[in-house]
Amino acid sequence: MRHLHDPEAARRSPSRRAVLRAAGAAALVAAPVPAAAPAVAGETGASEEAAYDDIVIGAGYAGITAARELRARGRRVLVLEARDRVGGRTRTESFAGHRVEMGGTWVEAAQPHIGAELERYGIGLTEEVPVDRVLLPTPDGPREFTPDDAFGRVGAVLEKLFDGSRTYFERPFEPLHREDLLRSLDRLSLRDRLSQLGLTAEEELLVNGQTSIYSGGSSASGAFTMLAHWWALAGWDNEGWNNTQRWRMAPGTGGLLSAMLAEAKPVLRLNSPVASVTDTGSRVYVALRSGGGYAAARVIVAVPVNLWSTIRFSPALPASHTAVAAQGIGVPTALKLYIHARGGAGRFHAQGAEGAAPIPMVLPFEETPQGFLYVAFSTDPDLDPSDPARVTDAVRRLGAELDVIEVRAHDWGKDPYARGGWAFRKPGQLTSLYPEVLAASGRVAFASGDLAEGWSGFLDGAVESGLRAARQTLGQE
Repeated sequence: MRHLHDPEAARRSPSRRAVLRAAGAAALVAAPVPAAAPAVAGETGASEEAAYDDIVIGAGYAGITAARELRARGRRVLVLEARDRVGGRTRTESFAGHRVEMGGTWVEAAQPHIGAELERYGIGLTEEVPVDRVLLPTPDGPREFTPDDAFGRVGAVLEKLFDGSRTYFERPFEPLHREDLLRSLDRLSLRDRLSQLGLTAEEELLVNGQTSIYSGGSSASGAFTMLAHWWALAGWDNEGWNNTQRWRMAPGTGGLLSAMLAEAKPVLRLNSPVASVTDTGSRVYVALRSGGGYAAARVIVAVPVNLWSTIRFSPALPASHTAVAAQGIGVPTALKLYIHARGGAGRFHAQGAEGAAPIPMVLPFEETPQGFLYVAFSTDPDLDPSDPARVTDAVRRLGAELDVIEVRAHDWGKDPYARGGWAFRKPGQLTSLYPEVLAASGRVAFASGDLAEGWSGFLDGAVESGLRAARQTLGQE
């Protein structure tokens, strides 16, 4: 989801950020899965069982990154994907005449791992549209602000929220560098931190919609250190914070992933959900739910952490991995919506107070011939996105009136191959599970956008984790 977007910043190139432009990216738009990576389902015989050095389970950004790195070193790689498509928790679709992202969306060239991928494949970026007005909650109900006023108010509270982060996250890509300072902070939920600050009711309403939706519906569920870590990675300031969700890939997330697959050329089998992973000490056997299976010298499990409990591991996972599998990381009620509405409401950003609206955040996306396309987020399990009247009422609670034409949504919590959406750590997870949860277990390594030392929950983190798992598999760390 996107932070409040500064319209003045949108009109200038971001300072300290080299942004790749969209020129030359058209050839990658809506690129299909390359023929060199055939999607073939079925059981394996003894000859094929001996054909693979490594198996990667999951064809999202983490898995495809790992597969490409292994293939670059001459490894014979099989990628198993449970879905009938690649992409994991990203998915590029067409809706209301525009390319939309039903999952992960925003990237920035300054994020080191995804930035390197953008440059490698010549992927350009599209800047999000600026907003004309902002609707924020106040003690007296929703109120309209000018963008400058709104962003200034929210930024001032965020500065208070993250005060001290330059010290305890001194090295953002080494999050435990000041573990001595983090241990007490990591026990705090975002609700705890907000209460510590002694904010006025008006000040808290400016930010608790964000803290609650990131956390999965309640600020008491999410770790304060998770949001503070993102703030530090973004440069410890509000400009960097806004820039993290200011850009999206010109050809969509599917364009970059297709380019990565075209280079890697692994064997890809779709519709192949995994039932078990057995490490004998000399080889690893992967059984499919449909029967049959494959074997290789090593395996990388590149599925969301929330799915680990659906796979039988033998021997059992280490304690850190078992704990995080039970606790989960991806928000289990994450719902993303695109709302196509007739003209009139314009380019507004609306944010609700914690617990006050089924849809607590609505952002402008693109203009259409009929009106405007908005992107929205919800963690309310009772919201039915297929009911335009419910969606209209939910947005009305934020102070905006929309004449809804159609809604496109994906419930990542109910998705059987995700069981959750954006990653957000719980209190205590950083200091109790890291770095152990990043380590391989025997011949099995793990990769996921949920598990990054840097941008966990972003595509940059998924690429980081894929690179790490490939190094572990190659015995380089």
